[in-house]
Amino acid sequence: MRMYDLIEKKKRGMALSKEELVWLVKGLDGSIPDYQTAAFLMAVYFQGMEDAELADFTLAMAHSGEMADLSGIAGFKADKHSTGGVGDKTTLIAAPIAAACHVKVAKMSGRGLGFTGGTVDKLESIEGYRTELEKEEFFSVVNQCGMSLIGQSGNLAPADKKLYALRDVTATVDSIPLIAASIMSKKLASGSDGIVLDVKMGSGAFMKTERDAVCLAEKMIAIGNRAGKKMAALITNMDEPLGYCVGNVLEVKEAVRVLKGEGPADVRELSVELAAQMTALSGKSIEESRESAEKALRDGSAYRCFLDMVKRQGGDIKLLEDTERFPEAQYQFEFCADRSGYLSRMDTQKIGIVSALLGAGRTAKESSIDPLAGIVFDKKTGDAVKLGERIAVLHSSSCYGFEEAERLLREAVVIEKQKPEKKPLICRIIRL
Repeated sequence: MRMYDLIEKKKRGMALSKEELVWLVKGLDGSIPDYQTAAFLMAVYFQGMEDAELADFTLAMAHSGEMADLSGIAGFKADKHSTGGVGDKTTLIAAPIAAACHVKVAKMSGRGLGFTGGTVDKLESIEGYRTELEKEEFFSVVNQCGMSLIGQSGNLAPADKKLYALRDVTATVDSIPLIAASIMSKKLASGSDGIVLDVKMGSGAFMKTERDAVCLAEKMIAIGNRAGKKMAALITNMDEPLGYCVGNVLEVKEAVRVLKGEGPADVRELSVELAAQMTALSGKSIEESRESAEKALRDGSAYRCFLDMVKRQGGDIKLLEDTERFPEAQYQFEFCADRSGYLSRMDTQKIGIVSALLGAGRTAKESSIDPLAGIVFDKKTGDAVKLGERIAVLHSSSCYGFEEAERLLREAVVIEKQKPEKKPLICRIIRL
């Protein structure tokens, strides 16, 4: 085969065969020049991929590295993936709820980059918590307490790492087929029986419109179904941060409040629905699954699952039993309303950038983060505010950056005289 012929074929809108796609992915080891791979990515950007073709491409990417074998874990294994957001701590809640509903959650999560937070960063803000476990210990934790949350393997879908690096410099990051293949290659390699997707839409998401979010969700579900996985997807609103807290320690504390039966209504609503969908994939009705998920929060069994996992992975559960034990950022700055009215809208992406400026996020994979940094909001979209009233508190371990953070936050948080219409958090649920 010649890469030139594959580029020509895709340029003309023709579907590549499974054999051609496997050959292409194998060539990402260096035998295919980057400039030809980049040309292929641009051809996909403009021509798209058919569902069968995209599934073959994704499976080839998944098989480019280690394929996790979870057969050593008894029972149905469910995974959950979010396309990225601000204040999204639902994995810390949905996973223990699902575990309490007798679904096994053997989840490999990533770190945050840019304005999106990472589950691994949140977990590592719990003193002593280990996100790297040997396979035997990982399986043991899941079998004993129903769940384990660890970091992704360094050899999980290495073809995706190569392609993403090229997409990043060739303006093809926002191609829906390439996004779907990137996400699903890692999910398929992770080995779970079923996958629930939380596809974000709005100002703090990669998909800005519901139409694009639905398209992405349907592509990923089609890939999963062709690979023999049970699939479901939620289209959720990211036009404001999820909950009130943005930042690693701050989000852990908020997640624990929800597990204890308290916390923000939006975080609770989304976490329960994600867990219910994970449970339903195991064969239960969605009504029964929702009832079980609600019960797991009410009776404290989800909270106990989370504590058990954290303890087994070395974390200090005293911090979770009393979240006031967590340290606080040395510097805190109050952000107050510059007029009276209603908080009419938020630019969630800018809010994520503010959090990163304070130290809670990364500008590069190698960057370190400040686990204590972030933002705690007092208000949500639609709330009334008065001139001089506090809207949020900015947290950082450094006294530098507050001026720029305030300027950006002032642009992101819009106050108007008219109360806005409240948008639903969960816009659609898709099960194909």
